[in-house]
Amino acid sequence: MNAPVTAARDQVADALHRYFDGLYHSDTTLLSEVFHPKAIYATATDGTLTHLTMAEYFPIVAARPAPAARNAPRRDRILSIDFAGPVTALARVECALAPKHFTDLLTLVHLENRWQIIAKVFHYDLEQD
Repeated sequence: MNAPVTAARDQVADALHRYFDGLYHSDTTLLSEVFHPKAIYATATDGTLTHLTMAEYFPIVAARPAPAARNAPRRDRILSIDFAGPVTALARVECALAPKHFTDLLTLVHLENRWQIIAKVFHYDLEQD
């Protein structure tokens, strides 16, 4: 892998780790640094389309109890990062916010000297006891 691709992959991975931290701590300030202001949030897991803007999504995150507050174990990982060019990437990640286990497809763009999530499309499964 050449140096620019390695550097870009490291930068995307750093953004994804900040994304995981923001979710784990229910920290919308941190998430606002990772998400582009015009990003979309979408899922059809329950059979209907849920589509939110960041202005709609962040209050939901802020209102939920942070997994960190109950010392929930971290279960987040990067499964893959692929590039469609020098300023566009797609990451497949997993994380859990009990009782849901998420698989997120995160599209990132490189703007303003940083990688930002422009779309979060995801599926979740309910954890089995």
